Amino acid sequence: MSDHISGPRALANPIADITDLYAFPSPERPGNLVLVLNTLPFAKVTDAFSEGLIYRLRVREAIATGGAAPFAPAHAHDHDHDGGHEYRFDIVFDPAVRAEDGTFTQGGSVRTPSGDTVAFQVGDESGIETNGIRVFAGARWDPFILDAPAALKTVSTGQLAFTDPGSIFMDGKNVLGITLEIDAALLGGHTLLAVIGETQTRGVFNVRIERTGRPEVKNLLLAPKQFDQLNRDIEIRDIYNMEDAFHEEEGYGNAYRARLNANLAFWDGLDGKVDWPLVDGVHPLTELVLADFLVVDIAKPYQEHGSFLEIELAAVHGRAHETCGGRALNDDMMDTWFTTFITGGNGPAIRDGVDASSRPSSQTFPYLAAPNPNPPEKPEHH
Repeated sequence: MSDHISGPRALANPIADITDLYAFPSPERPGNLVLVLNTLPFAKVTDAFSEGLIYRLRVREAIATGGAAPFAPAHAHDHDHDGGHEYRFDIVFDPAVRAEDGTFTQGGSVRTPSGDTVAFQVGDESGIETNGIRVFAGARWDPFILDAPAALKTVSTGQLAFTDPGSIFMDGKNVLGITLEIDAALLGGHTLLAVIGETQTRGVFNVRIERTGRPEVKNLLLAPKQFDQLNRDIEIRDIYNMEDAFHEEEGYGNAYRARLNANLAFWDGLDGKVDWPLVDGVHPLTELVLADFLVVDIAKPYQEHGSFLEIELAAVHGRAHETCGGRALNDDMMDTWFTTFITGGNGPAIRDGVDASSRPSSQTFPYLAAPNPNPPEKPEHH
């Protein structure tokens, strides 16, 4: 799940469906930032990237704000996105050229914040490197670690449904992955960063199809309707996907908050106790969740486990953060997710019974594991 199939538009346009976003300091080149954007659930090695999309990665300085939403992106209300406040990396692709045997070649390019263009070929694992950018794009093994059916059963039954061991849903499925390794000099000297990923239509008029920050905000926190007494018949994820994660518009904020207040309270109650008491109907983590971007500190060393949400929760609890934060490819961060929302850290960890990918990612570029040449078929009900 993570961000797989996160709304009706994603289901209708799977090529634009973001499955996951990762951000971490480079294990090979400390201080550099690695961004990974995965798309197209159940991809095949013969699937090409869309020439009709912009695959966009956006980075801003993360500013400590305190309170319920402990971080905000710098200049969040400044719409001059190209004025030096935002570091935007747009990846676009040429039409694929196919051979009779089904194989294809495809070119692409990255536009950097300075306006430079870095060209590359899909599938080139050596990674073209120029102008401070190293880039890879191609089919890869889906690295997401979760027993998704057990998570959905938990929502439907109101009882924790995880088993030990659990299993990764449709293990061996692929995605179309993009890896960018970015020289810190391109990021204005900032080291504490807010990161989001997007897919947009490409052309004169751009429409945001998907945007992703943290995992499972849409599928486990916004999708369930039954606990929301205000908007319980509304599918809210497509509206949420169209928002700018760095600048939420006024129109739907109350709907997002009502849904999150209700669903966060549901998750909190699964262990039979309340660790995040509501204040006037508001859940203490709602604003943190709505600040929906990864926060990563590239001045800290790469860390594979225990860094996800650590920066944000350190700020919530009034202490200095100790890790790089962000999200690493091999981090079983869903256990962190469940433990935070269900127990508040007050009690034993909540595990979904899956601790690692059956094909872990590496610590060398392009980090994502090679694709499965014979992935499982996409299930009919999806």
